[in-house]
Amino acid sequence: MNLRGRNKVSAEFSMSSMTDIVFLLLVFFLLTSPAITPDALDLILPKAKGKSTNVQKASVSITKDGAYYVNKERVTEYTLEKELISSLAGQEEPTLILRAEEGVPIEDAVFVLDIANRNHFKVVLAVRPN
Repeated sequence: MNLRGRNKVSAEFSMSSMTDIVFLLLVFFLLTSPAITPDALDLILPKAKGKSTNVQKASVSITKDGAYYVNKERVTEYTLEKELISSLAGQEEPTLILRAEEGVPIEDAVFVLDIANRNHFKVVLAVRPN
């Protein structure tokens, strides 16, 4: 007497749906990763603890050599205020991100802070995480 059933269960597992999901995640992360990086110069920032913000209105970068950059465009210290006013014009809460490279004299950072104070700009100091 033959007691074996006619229905055979296959022990195979199809990986095609898993590879589709992995491929879609890979494409998603490749497309969104350039949007996460800020549009700024490659500076070595000082270390500090604290939370960071993704809101970027305008950024001022100061290098060790004393060069000022507004959104990757080099400006002189005499035209810095005019460039900041024009780039932050028409915004409800004008926010300025100050990116001072490690080792920059405090006078250069205070110069930018004074401009922000005169024009009522909110200033966020960019640092690298500890």
